[in-house]
Amino acid sequence: MKALCIGEMLIDFTPVNGMLNTYTANPGGAPANVAVSISRNGIEVGFLGKLGNDDFGRLLVNTLKNDNIEILVPELTDDATTTLAFVTLDETGDRSFTFARKPGADMLLDENDVSRVDFSEWDIVHAGSVSQSGVPERDAVLLALRNAKDAGKLVSFDINYRDKIWSAGECLKECEEIFPLTDLLKISEEELLFTGGEDNIPGFMKKYDIAVVVLTLGGDGARIYYGDKSENISSMKVKVTDTTGAGDAYWGGFISSLLRQGVKSVSDITMDKLVMAGKYGAVSGGLCIQKPGGIPAIPTLGEIEETIKDL
Repeated sequence: MKALCIGEMLIDFTPVNGMLNTYTANPGGAPANVAVSISRNGIEVGFLGKLGNDDFGRLLVNTLKNDNIEILVPELTDDATTTLAFVTLDETGDRSFTFARKPGADMLLDENDVSRVDFSEWDIVHAGSVSQSGVPERDAVLLALRNAKDAGKLVSFDINYRDKIWSAGECLKECEEIFPLTDLLKISEEELLFTGGEDNIPGFMKKYDIAVVVLTLGGDGARIYYGDKSENISSMKVKVTDTTGAGDAYWGGFISSLLRQGVKSVSDITMDKLVMAGKYGAVSGGLCIQKPGGIPAIPTLGEIEETIKDL
C-alpha cells in the first residue's frame, strides 16, 4: 500500500492563544498534511513538491523525515523562498489564510521533477488545486496526474479553493483539466459552485467519469456520492480549537482506510468500503480540530481506532 501526495508544503503561522499578534510556525500545506495523515495511519507515502533552501525549507524536510515520508525532490531551491501562510482564527476556531507566495518555492516544481517518478510504484496519487495556480507547478502536477492515470493508478483531487490566491473562475478553468483524470474528488460546501451545486453532483460525476465525490459539511459531517447513491457520515461533536488541516486529516484518514480495505482501483470500490473510510475520516478530522496547528494536530491510526471503539 503506497500513496503519493503532490503539491505545496509551507509554513502556517498560527496565532498563539491569548497573545495578540504572536504566531507559531507550524508545518502545513494541504497535500503535505494529507501525506502526514496517511503516514500516521500506517501507510507508506511519498511527497512530491519543492521547498526553499532556507530555514523553513529545512524545517519542512525534517517534518517529512520525522513522519517517515519519502521525499521525491530532496534538493532545496535557491530560486524562491519557502511559501508562508498566516492563519486567522475566528471565535469558532474557523480559519482563513493570507499567503506570502510571489512566487513561493512550491510553485517551482517542474516537469523534470515529475519525470524522475516511477508512477507504477504508487497505488493512489493525490493533489489539490493550489498547485494549479502558478507555473511551472501547474504543468508539472497535470503531467503527474496524467502519468498516474496512464499507469492505472487511482487519482485523488481536492478542489481546496483559496480566494486569496486566485479567483473562482481561474481555479475552475484549471480544475476542468484535472476532473477527467480524477477518481476520488473531495469538495467542501463553499466549493459547490465548481460542480454546479449539490443537486448537480451526480450529473457532474457522469460528465467527468468521477467514481466518488465526498462533500464535507463541517460540523454536519460529510456526504459520499458513489454511482447513483449517497450516504451521510456524521461528524464528531467536539469542542473546536482550530480547524486548520481538518479537511486534510479527514482525507488522509479516508484514503488510508480505502487502501487498508484493498481498494487500488475503481473496480475495488463499494459503498460499504466508502462508508467505513468516511467514518475513519470523520474521526481523524474530529481529533485534529481539538488541537492547534495543522500537522502537529493530525492524529495517528491508534488514536483514530481508539476513538472509533468508543463511538
